[in-house]
Amino acid sequence: MGSRKTRAAAVSIISNTALILLKIVAGLLTGSISLIAEAIHSAMDLAAAVVAFFSVRVSEKPADKEHPFGHGKAENISGVIEAGLIFVAAVVIIYEAVLRIINGTTLNVLEIGIGIMAVSIVVNFFVSRYLLKVSRETDSLALEADARHLTTDILTMLGVFVGLGIVRLSALLGHNLNILDPIVAILVSLLIIRTSYLLTTKSFGGLVDVKLPEDEERKIRQAIIEHFGGEVVGFHRLRTRKAGSQRYIDLHLVMPRRVSLEEAHEMCDHLEKDMRNRLLRTDVTIHVEPCDGNCEACQLTCAERPTKPTS
Repeated sequence: MGSRKTRAAAVSIISNTALILLKIVAGLLTGSISLIAEAIHSAMDLAAAVVAFFSVRVSEKPADKEHPFGHGKAENISGVIEAGLIFVAAVVIIYEAVLRIINGTTLNVLEIGIGIMAVSIVVNFFVSRYLLKVSRETDSLALEADARHLTTDILTMLGVFVGLGIVRLSALLGHNLNILDPIVAILVSLLIIRTSYLLTTKSFGGLVDVKLPEDEERKIRQAIIEHFGGEVVGFHRLRTRKAGSQRYIDLHLVMPRRVSLEEAHEMCDHLEKDMRNRLLRTDVTIHVEPCDGNCEACQLTCAERPTKPTS
């Protein structure tokens, strides 16, 4: 799995590098700030892809003496760094676009820019779908962040593509709508800022040990509740968290006092296996406790429950 994640990150690096070169050439030839904005955006994505590439390699390292819980949080750190880079790119683009609005802008040979944007949209579509597919199959936060970046790129590039098309069409009709170019660049930047916020929220949650999503915790509870009325009395102190693609679960399991150590161990093994089947890449820790004798709250029928006297 690790090699597949690394290979996907490498594909992102190669595609971003090629698109940066194309957009820089197009931006210099046409004088379009929206194309230059896209080049800066892709440069930030390239930096993000490089960060994702190395974070994936680090996160796949097994646990060791210094990192007994593994290296999964390297992917969360990667996500935060990527979000920061994207935000910086947006600020730079807005600054340059405002200057163009104030000072005016001249655009040339827009056909080249329009053609390069069309190629970029097609390339990003297929690369982003590939990265998203691998991220879902490997539960990689870093690859998912990279895929989301490229998906956002498609939307922004469509905006630039349409904007350049309108400017070119207006020129053919004898009108000057060059101001549309920096306006499109600012709109692109606003979308970038939104993406930065969403990535920061998701990535930072793993660094501060936010619990697993409610639907995943529901699966954990269901695995235990299925054994109520038989071998299990109840459970409490359920705690969950996630580091990269690795989930961690710990809880206190309440069992009847009559249960032997061997039986308790078998039940814990069964529950751990069941939870791993329901949630991939899961590490489970279970602390077993005997029931407290509160038979009124217990659904079990056991030797400890006092029998009611018959009249």
